This record gives sequence, C-alpha cells and structure tokens, in this order.
Amino acid sequence: MLHFLTDEHISPTISRELLKRIPGVKITALSQWRGGDLMGADDQRLLQEAEKDGLTLVTYDQRTIRPLLKDWVEQNVSHSGVIFVDEKTIRPNDFGSLVKALGALWKSETRSSWKNRVVFLRAGDN
Repeated sequence: MLHFLTDEHISPTISRELLKRIPGVKITALSQWRGGDLMGADDQRLLQEAEKDGLTLVTYDQRTIRPLLKDWVEQNVSHSGVIFVDEKTIRPNDFGSLVKALGALWKSETRSSWKNRVVFLRAGDN
C-alpha cells in the first residue's frame, strides 16, 4: 500500500492538508518520521531507511536522487518508490496543487506495488 514520505524540502503543511482532504491517506513528513532523526541525512541513507518502513519518498530533488536511483538499478538495490515533483510544473509554494496531485495519485495508485517504482507527478494529475 502507498505511504508517502515527504522530504525536508516539502512543508509539513502538505501532510496536514492532504489528511484533511482525504482521511486515511498515509502520509508522513520527514520532520515527523522517527522523531526527525533523518533530517539532513544523505539520500542513500534516507531511501534505505524509507525502504525498511515501506515508505515512498516524495521529493523535488531530481539532481541527486535520480543518479542514485540509476546506480541502484545497475547494482540491483531496491527502494520503496520515489515520486518526483518538478518545480516547473508544481511550484514548491503551490501547496494546493501539490495536495491535489498527491490526492489524485493516492486515489488511483494506493493499492499498487511501489517497489522500485519512480513516478513524475504533474499538476494535471489532479
């Protein structure tokens, strides 16, 4: 089942607003997960720990995470999924569009397998 983990660059407001819109949605802000212990952790550690808990990372960070995922594919390393948000399609301060797009993805893909899955979220996904 899909369980979002928003990274430290996504406001915890997104989690709160999505929960208001869709009761029962599984979403956790990095600052709240494990007491915030992984705030500032490197991408590899963050994805490894998220995989242990079955969490799918939601991030704007394509610059460092995409190359890491490419390396992992070549090394046969698993993860619990990554949802990339592009700041050109959903601005980081456009909370409403991000909440709508995540809500639509939740409704359509919550029961799908997210193992090693990568999705690029679009504003039109709402």
